[in-house]
Amino acid sequence: MTPDENLNENLNEEFEESEMEKALREEAALDGADTEEAVEGEVMDAEEADTAEEYAEAEENGEDTADSAEADNTGNAENADGKPHKEKKPFFRKEKKNPAEEKVAELTDRLQRLMAEFDNYRKRTEKEKAASYDNGFMKAVEKMLPVLDSFEYGFKAASEEELASPAYAGMDKIYKQMVKVLNDNGVQAIEAEGKEFDANLHYAVMQVQNEELPENTVVSELQKGYTYKGSVVRYTTVSVSTK
Repeated sequence: MTPDENLNENLNEEFEESEMEKALREEAALDGADTEEAVEGEVMDAEEADTAEEYAEAEENGEDTADSAEADNTGNAENADGKPHKEKKPFFRKEKKNPAEEKVAELTDRLQRLMAEFDNYRKRTEKEKAASYDNGFMKAVEKMLPVLDSFEYGFKAASEEELASPAYAGMDKIYKQMVKVLNDNGVQAIEAEGKEFDANLHYAVMQVQNEELPENTVVSELQKGYTYKGSVVRYTTVSVSTK
């Protein structure tokens, strides 16, 4: 074999080796692409599995699945773009209250209402007791007034000699003592003689012609009247002047 033939044969062998090496490289590149696609598929499957687990946990906790999915999709898009992920918070979500705090607030409200009702009841009962006491006292005074009338009628019917006797002196002391006790407890006599007639205090039973006094003026008291704390216990019976 000549040198030229040997050279050609070597060149052919080198060319065949380079073709085989190129084919092997292309086959390896194809195998690598398939492997990368397989890895990417496995990663996507894993992400889908994680998302399914999150949905299941959200349903168990009573959370909104749609909001979670939207938040996940937004986060994936932002992560794909390489931007920082921002979680969106739902609007108008009711905050869960602590049962113990709700119970304390309920009991506090009930206690305040009961205290207000009791305070109103106390004031009302005190007012009713005072009114009941005043009504009872006025009835007792009303029954005692005829005794005072008897003393006054006796003094008017007695002569000057009789009034000077010890018996009338004792009666006068008893009369004044009774009047003092009534005055100390709020009972006052109504002053009527010489005053203008007042229908709220006086009870007119007759009219008397009198040129000296103005018309509708009390001429005389026929029976004394009394008041208790501004309320009339008995009206004063009077005679009224007329022209």
